[in-house]
Amino acid sequence: MTLHQPIGGDRVDGVAVGAAPECLHAIESADCAAAIWQRTPLPVFQEWVDALTPDTLPRARLILRPSDAGDAMTDLFDSYALPHCDKRSTLVDDVAALAQLFGNVMQTPFIRLRLDVINTNACRKFHTDVITARLLCTYRGTGTQYGVSLRGKDPDRVFTAATGSPIILRGKLWPAPAAPDLVHRSPPIQGTGETRLVLVLDPVKDLAQAEGEELLH
Repeated sequence: MTLHQPIGGDRVDGVAVGAAPECLHAIESADCAAAIWQRTPLPVFQEWVDALTPDTLPRARLILRPSDAGDAMTDLFDSYALPHCDKRSTLVDDVAALAQLFGNVMQTPFIRLRLDVINTNACRKFHTDVITARLLCTYRGTGTQYGVSLRGKDPDRVFTAATGSPIILRGKLWPAPAAPDLVHRSPPIQGTGETRLVLVLDPVKDLAQAEGEELLH
């Protein structure tokens, strides 16, 4: 596992990057503010998901056990009449694997799973989420952007997680804040015609947090 080396060779302190899923466990380290599993989607999968019309992209907000994510995605994709194919199965399997991995990292019995379809400047301001930690994986479009905030200002340099690369970011409720002050945002895409498909996973320790949301048993 290495620290992120952006163009120019500068190191992003507090951001751990690795080529294996186990690298996401680096978020548990005292000096780690974010962990990225660096990977490249198969071209055939990326071409498929990029070619889907925006109205067929699945949207969801569910509370479930990590082990139930695969079945939940299968049901969701059926409800959107997403045709059965190897690429669809790849997406189902990947969401299921990330849910299990995140559940293990966070040691949480339940997760909040969202699939967001974004074509506006949603969450365009740099921020830190009021949560212990969050996993983001952009399957289509520009990935999550992040950088180091100095004295509450926006980052001087902005970096972008690669499409298909999951990133776990610490939130304000993590027991001990990491240095540096890492902030993130959704990339500003309004007016570009871009539509993003983003997986968001949050830990749910107490089902009372899920009041009013769809709960899958």
